[in-house]
Amino acid sequence: MKFKNLLRKKPIEAYTDDISTSELKRTLGKWELTAIGIGAVIGGGIFVLTGVAANQYAGPALALSFVLAGIGCLFAALCYAEFASILPVSGSAYAYSYGTMGEFFAWFIGWNLILEYMMGATTVAVSWSKYFVKLLHLSGVNHIPLWLINDPVTAKEQALKLGIEAPTFSINLPAALIVWVVTYILIKGIKESIKTNNLIVSLKVAAVLFVVVVGVAYINPANWQPFIPEHVVDSKGVGHFGLAGVLTAAGIVFFAFIGFDAVSTQAQEAINPVKDIPFAIISSLAICTTLYILVSLTLTGMTSYTLIDLGAPVASAFDGVGLKWASVIITIAAVVGLISVMLVMLLSQTRIFLNMANDGLLPRKIFAAIHPRFKTPWKSTLLVGGIASIVAAVTPIEKATQMTSIGTLLAFAMICVGVLVLRKKQPELKRPFKVKYLPLVAGLGICFNLLLMFSLDSATWLRLLAWSAIGIAVYFIYSARNSNLNNK
Repeated sequence: MKFKNLLRKKPIEAYTDDISTSELKRTLGKWELTAIGIGAVIGGGIFVLTGVAANQYAGPALALSFVLAGIGCLFAALCYAEFASILPVSGSAYAYSYGTMGEFFAWFIGWNLILEYMMGATTVAVSWSKYFVKLLHLSGVNHIPLWLINDPVTAKEQALKLGIEAPTFSINLPAALIVWVVTYILIKGIKESIKTNNLIVSLKVAAVLFVVVVGVAYINPANWQPFIPEHVVDSKGVGHFGLAGVLTAAGIVFFAFIGFDAVSTQAQEAINPVKDIPFAIISSLAICTTLYILVSLTLTGMTSYTLIDLGAPVASAFDGVGLKWASVIITIAAVVGLISVMLVMLLSQTRIFLNMANDGLLPRKIFAAIHPRFKTPWKSTLLVGGIASIVAAVTPIEKATQMTSIGTLLAFAMICVGVLVLRKKQPELKRPFKVKYLPLVAGLGICFNLLLMFSLDSATWLRLLAWSAIGIAVYFIYSARNSNLNNK
């Protein structure tokens, strides 16, 4: 294979053909697209990661960490929005890279987007399982075997803490089953999926507002002092608090923003993608950032950051002020709300696979097979759901979270590079949405995302390298030979 073939680009004109020949229904308006973005973003991050970030790194300055993470995501979001206005097709970062940086880079990005979407859905499924089990406990169901609700690693850790014998076999059954429920909803069709998503998003946003409205009456301003606790270093040499701690917390809560780019994968089902995709990307990110800041201020105001629970920080904060009923509502909201995150993540993954299959990089018979009645990529959805359910059943949440983050950060950085390349090489293209001060915005986006990538541990990097090596092998064995561009 010639080296130049690695850099062959899909002509911009070809995207127009993809749009005109798409079998997918155009049913999504700008607010439905915004709801998709919100549905993907608000989830496990706000309900789980806020505890660790505030208790161990940022203190009351958790709100500032959310601001920093939101600004960093905004750089990538603006680049996504410009791309989406030029190339209103499904495929997200994969499609944008194919038209600007070449086939190999597009494949590499598409392969690693699996870490964002499918692995992200896996992460949320495991988080959902934890809240579901907590809800069962609140309902009086307390004697659930460890081996039935935990992956093997977590089951052993829990058994050690309880001083009991570790189970020889363990599976997170709730996590696996909820993935199959979401898969069934997706196969039924985009319209049914969006109706479900819109309902859940409404409930989820209402729950977040509930936290703020009810919790504000129990805020003690003394808990915000000092706003940025003094920097300390523990016995292991790990730094906590201070400005460095605020930055570390920003990297942790970054996971809470993952998903806004899922909007761009729905372009071929949008009624007016050129205008509505950029609007939905930016508005969903702005809404979620605002909600996160309000929740973090409420959380750290209700209870001292030193007392915040690491497992269920928001619900526990209400427990701490005697509002048990509110804790129950929040737990129910988490159980219901996390479903919409999985819905959007798996929906986005199948649309990226559909785009790659239509380009010849994946087998069309599987990944581009559209159901004659439901008009959805049903074979791909079944495959993705099956793999995600297996991974959710046996993977610890921290490992899944790290892999999701590094894959997403890589995609964000590449999008910032791609929009710079396209602006320079094809300045004549019509851009309904155009980023101002692009070199600065894209440059900051690249630096921010690479900085967060390098802050992740070496084990995560090794897993990324191994995953990427598998992807490269698949490309040279199958994709490069079957590419539409190779057969022209």
